[in-house]
Amino acid sequence: MANDTLDIALVQTALVWENPKANRVHIENKVSSIKADLIVLPEMFTTGFTMNATEVAEPMHGETITWLKQLSKKEQAAIIGSLVVVENKKYYNRLICVDPSGEILHYDKRHTFTLAGEHKVYEAGKKKVLFTYKGWKICPLVCYDLRFPVWARNTEDYDILIYVANWPKVRIAAWDTLLKARAIENMAYCIGVNRIGLDGNNYEYSGHSAAYDVLGNRVDNIPKNKETIEIVTLEKNHIAKYREKLGFLKDRDRFSLEA
Repeated sequence: MANDTLDIALVQTALVWENPKANRVHIENKVSSIKADLIVLPEMFTTGFTMNATEVAEPMHGETITWLKQLSKKEQAAIIGSLVVVENKKYYNRLICVDPSGEILHYDKRHTFTLAGEHKVYEAGKKKVLFTYKGWKICPLVCYDLRFPVWARNTEDYDILIYVANWPKVRIAAWDTLLKARAIENMAYCIGVNRIGLDGNNYEYSGHSAAYDVLGNRVDNIPKNKETIEIVTLEKNHIAKYREKLGFLKDRDRFSLEA
């Protein structure tokens, strides 16, 4: 049975550099007892955007995944966010989605950020992943993926596109513009959750987390550079109404992707 509405909590927060335990405690305190169907955390929410994978990587049965499962069950909400994962001696910037039943899905960041040398440390993902939660089809992506519209193209009729990020203040205008564009071109809700504060490399992050409807209108009131959680309510009828009325997705180009 599909929910007519979905309440999503956008967690815009600072992160403690390369300290998974401190970040888990901080995040758990922030989300404790909020009422939402889905909680969205930033990219690399346990460490910040680090290239020091050998020191901070965790296996899929590690402390953070165990904690995510426990927190999801406690809050009765699905949770998504990315962290550094080691698997078969390779490192991944891996987005994890866990639901209250304990089911886990993951997506490995497709577009590693070459400007920061991410491609030298982390394996790039090869597969786009969608998951369905409470009847909503969701496409989760990570930060730099936002710059590549072909990868996000809505050929699967998903309802929500979600980006988790550590997107720096110096290029925040691109973040603002592209989030809105992705909503409009894919006729889907588009949500972006970005961190705030300084990281261990002294890069500054200014938030600008946001949620857009299928017409590119903001449906949130999140302050730009402040630690906050905002819950936005998405409506299935909104998607159906404008896809039927405008029909833009019916004219989309057909193509296949090569990894």
